[in-house]
Amino acid sequence: MKTIIDENRTYWTGRASSYSKENRQELETNQHCVWRNCLAREIKGHFPGRAPEEIRVLEVGTGPGFFAILLCELGFDVTAVDLTPAMLEEAKKNAGPLAEKIRFMEMNAEMLDFEDESFDVIVSRNLTWNLPHPCKAYVEWSRVLSREGIIINFDANWYAYLYDEEAQKAYEEDRFNSAECGIEDRNIGENFDVMEGIARRIPLSSIRRPAWDRKVLTRHGLLASVNETIWEEVWSEEEKINFASTPMFMVKAIKRAIA
Repeated sequence: MKTIIDENRTYWTGRASSYSKENRQELETNQHCVWRNCLAREIKGHFPGRAPEEIRVLEVGTGPGFFAILLCELGFDVTAVDLTPAMLEEAKKNAGPLAEKIRFMEMNAEMLDFEDESFDVIVSRNLTWNLPHPCKAYVEWSRVLSREGIIINFDANWYAYLYDEEAQKAYEEDRFNSAECGIEDRNIGENFDVMEGIARRIPLSSIRRPAWDRKVLTRHGLLASVNETIWEEVWSEEEKINFASTPMFMVKAIKRAIA
């Protein structure tokens, strides 16, 4: 029987081309500046006075490379990992000349092949919901994070509608509103039934977040905070219609220095 990891790799291999197209659209629109400004504020604000090239950033679950490209543009020392080779190939193409400056590596988010305290920043977007052992991932991310380093994770309660009647109604309303507004509905088509099947077997689909994230990170000794309205800043108008029932949140966690 295939493991969830195998199924995820197979699914995202099939999604690599279309997901890469979405990332390229972000790179070609105002979303490029919106997200770059957000990342710059969060990272540079945490390390005042440090030159960008001195800040080691790991992106976990880079997909087609959107965050990795922005981080490289900002001058950070960037490593980007993903489980799916097809996604990494798309990321390299999307990065163009910047690909030579970014270390793209195939790796499992729950088992990172790095030494302890290898990075000052770990960033991720729309990944943790999809992991079979998200708590293990957070522990691993903390392990490779330097003292006073920061985890910045953007995610949402994706697929909560599979377990919650009110969430199901809100999800269906999103589908109706997307059709009424004449915008592309990103929640239909291209084997989404396959991902629903996977989502039914992974833990975070039925857990309300980001309270869970803060609790887990705090339990493991990090100073965690959440921003549940970050979607208002970083999402396009179409995303706000498409995903109104699953607003994006941001979780930040600082690895405290040993006293």
